[in-house]
Amino acid sequence: MTQEAPKEWVVLRQDDNGNRFELGRYATEQEAQAVVEAFERRGHKQLYFVTRGARLAPGAA
Repeated sequence: MTQEAPKEWVVLRQDDNGNRFELGRYATEQEAQAVVEAFERRGHKQLYFVTRGARLAPGAA
């Protein structure tokens, strides 16, 4: 059985009110950034960004 790489890279979304939500975790920064770029190409209004390893508490801003 192969060990899966830790998913340290987090894609977050920030809405118009400043609330942040974790959308997914990825093994590489490049993989996470590709997800952000896909959301941005769709014309979504919110801010999407990548950070390393931070876990948000439910409802944290």
